[in-house]
Amino acid sequence: MEQIINEIFEKGNQITNGYFTGNAFLNLLQEKDENNDFALGNVTFESGARTNWHTHPRGQVLIITDGTGIYQEKGQVAQLIKKGDIINIPEDVQHWHGASAVSGMIHIAITNYKDEENVIWLQAVSEEEYAIANKQIQR
Repeated sequence: MEQIINEIFEKGNQITNGYFTGNAFLNLLQEKDENNDFALGNVTFESGARTNWHTHPRGQVLIITDGTGIYQEKGQVAQLIKKGDIINIPEDVQHWHGASAVSGMIHIAITNYKDEENVIWLQAVSEEEYAIANKQIQR
């Protein structure tokens, strides 16, 4: 199993909001304020950890800083994501992201706000969906 060894920021606090499967951690780097209409967070996923399906009313950008993971849009084949990748997620696109089954993954998330909302959480990614995604990224 690949280990994460190149953390840029501290790991942060474990995410316990019920919208993640497995062990994921958030270090909130920048909150929305009068100058910035986005939140900026460093998210660490241990192997097997992932978000629920969700959307963003004004989109999101992910900058992968270590490890390998998965990004998948609803109805599409899962994509392997790795250190150095940038994923530009359009507004209102249903998707999920997280670590692969064999590696942790760290990304910086830049999440835009629409009024006071930046994410709409949906159902969990099932074990079957996750297993299929892991097979798809091995091709």
